[in-house]
Amino acid sequence: MEADRGASAEALEGIGWGGVSMDDRARIERIAAELDRGFRTLRDVEPAVAFFGSARSTEGTPEYALARDVASAVARMGFNVLTGGGPGVMEAANRGCREGGGLSVGLNILLPAEQRTNAFVDRECSFHYFFVRKLMFVRYSCAFLIFPGGFGTLDEAFEALTLVQTHKIPHFPVLLFGGEFWSGLARQLDAMERDRLISPEDRARLHPISTLDQALEILRCCHEGLCAELHKPPLRPRTGPFSADTR
Repeated sequence: MEADRGASAEALEGIGWGGVSMDDRARIERIAAELDRGFRTLRDVEPAVAFFGSARSTEGTPEYALARDVASAVARMGFNVLTGGGPGVMEAANRGCREGGGLSVGLNILLPAEQRTNAFVDRECSFHYFFVRKLMFVRYSCAFLIFPGGFGTLDEAFEALTLVQTHKIPHFPVLLFGGEFWSGLARQLDAMERDRLISPEDRARLHPISTLDQALEILRCCHEGLCAELHKPPLRPRTGPFSADTR
């Protein structure tokens, strides 16, 4: 019972729930330490793309196979892959990245029900705070690849879209994989545009992807254009499994 109360207090402390004792100075120091550790761990991962999708997808599902294939292709193209480091689509993307010769990175989050790091992560960094973890995705990714998922996936997708919309980050592509799964979202976005809650330009920031070649062409154009302007490292195509020489 005491352990349960401790776990609950820790979860509440993580979101700053009123009435839970905390030391703001200690929190600032912990945030600073997480930022420093993240920057040091990821300092050499670019060029990289982020994969977001459900932790609940299993091997054999269409989204698992798709994420694995896409990650393998983008790794062969020369990108490294960042995921949340957990199971499901994250595992599939890390697995595909390793198969394509890229550096497979997992940015795990410490949760009350612990999320295991999948076996295909080559480099790991764990975080207490979601917002620090999100910052690492945004800081080191030059595209965001979204696969079917739940609340967390939508949160990550719309975080990226909002930052692009408000010019807080460059206009990096946000690619939507999964076809019919997103039909309800497409209708909602159409209604938002119709009611002038978002602009046609905002609506166009989300790219539904129908083929792998389409995705690779968008990533290639982004890297040759926007990423080059931002002085991102060049792409170095790969042909084999990951090794230290591909870092």
